[in-house]
Amino acid sequence: MGKVTGFLEFERLEEGYEPVPKRLKNWKEFVIGLTEEQSKVQGARCMDCGTPFCNSGCPVNNVIPDFNDLVFRGDWQSAIEVLHSTNNFPEFTGRVCPAPCEAACTLNVNDDAVGIKSIEHAIIDRAWAEGWVQPQPPKAKTGKKVAVVGSGPAGLAAAQQLARAGHDVTVFEKNSRIGGLLRYGIPDFKMEKSHIDRRIEQMQAEGVTFRTGVLVGAMPAEGPAAKVTNDAQTVVSAEELKAQFDAVLLTGGSETSRDLPVPGRELAGVHFAMEFLPQQNKVVAGDKLQGQIRAEGKHVIVIGGGDTGSDCVGTSNRHGAASVTQFELMPMPPEEEDRPLTWPYWPYKLRTSSSHEEGCQREFAIATKEFVGQNGKLTGLKTVHLEWKGGKMSEIPGTEKEVPADLVLLAMGFTAPVGSVLEAFGVERDNRGNAKAGTDFIGGYETNVPKVFAAGDMRRGQSLVVWAIREGRQAARSVDEFLMGFSNLPR
Repeated sequence: MGKVTGFLEFERLEEGYEPVPKRLKNWKEFVIGLTEEQSKVQGARCMDCGTPFCNSGCPVNNVIPDFNDLVFRGDWQSAIEVLHSTNNFPEFTGRVCPAPCEAACTLNVNDDAVGIKSIEHAIIDRAWAEGWVQPQPPKAKTGKKVAVVGSGPAGLAAAQQLARAGHDVTVFEKNSRIGGLLRYGIPDFKMEKSHIDRRIEQMQAEGVTFRTGVLVGAMPAEGPAAKVTNDAQTVVSAEELKAQFDAVLLTGGSETSRDLPVPGRELAGVHFAMEFLPQQNKVVAGDKLQGQIRAEGKHVIVIGGGDTGSDCVGTSNRHGAASVTQFELMPMPPEEEDRPLTWPYWPYKLRTSSSHEEGCQREFAIATKEFVGQNGKLTGLKTVHLEWKGGKMSEIPGTEKEVPADLVLLAMGFTAPVGSVLEAFGVERDNRGNAKAGTDFIGGYETNVPKVFAAGDMRRGQSLVVWAIREGRQAARSVDEFLMGFSNLPR
């Protein structure tokens, strides 16, 4: 806890943003973090609540009251040690996590929650600046070899844990740079990729080997999965990995986009969000692309109201779109949640992102009936408004209209990981197309195939970065226990 009466004395302070006109001119992060003194005051607001629901609200079970208290007392070095004890990459979560811990904060029952995310952000940024984040190579090697397929947050967390346990870890990534959906799915204005790069350097110093441009298995030739970003120059079979390594951990992302199969879907100008966003991230990284999907001067419609849709809005505005409109199938949520009903769980309420504030018209309870165009090129959409009753939707007669559009970005979520990877290993799948594996303390994350494990989106389905880190850490413990008969890694 922080100061005993801090929550009564101090108000919540949000992190600042650079002005919209300035931040739209570049791809840099624009969040202005808390100063040392501001962080101390915010840490003081952590109350002696007795049962810190924030711990259970956080998927990695961060020991939040402890690091809040340490920041309040000025012991920043101990604060990063506490934070790293449960979270390998707080610079990722401190930037892109939606902070379910704050929704679960006891103070959030009838006041503004403790600014946990902003404190986490301040701790890790100071730790890097002070040189406190150093490689932790193992004291002894086990002689065991582990292949991690996929270099997103789950794969990176698992690889780091396994390397620190003394195993020889090789991470396979089909794209040209490490990071998975962290690298290619999150725009640089939300998280600059230098944060990934310095973690890679740390992990290499700890003994992790990274192999980029390597596809494990095969990619589908058609359908939404065929649109997944893939720079692979080399193909490795599942049989090769199983023969060369003592254990294989599958941690690929849930990359198969949900499609919208309505008339006109084939028109030029209708794209998945995950065609659009990775291209811009590659350009920011210095890649030269032919035929990049661009939004400048165009009327852009983003279909899907989640984080991916918001990222499309922010990217389109930086391209210089003539207009940006976001469609959401569901009705508009209330601006304030019903706290007595939802606390300490994630609340249902209207969420307005920084990208929305940069310029976006939002329409709720609207469905797309058809894409229309001329000469094979998109010119607009036919839409209809919806009425929701008893959880069921129906079209409202007389609300049909045609909306002009030059570019449509489908951001309606993801249905499954690329199935061909699981097929290559013969991994049994659940009814959602994910790898079938449990999370039990004993035998967790094991698939039906001997010595093959699965974690993150590959097992869980589309989820948050923080859930991926949790699954990677827990899977690492299961793999270590499988290899050694016991494990000292935390779960």
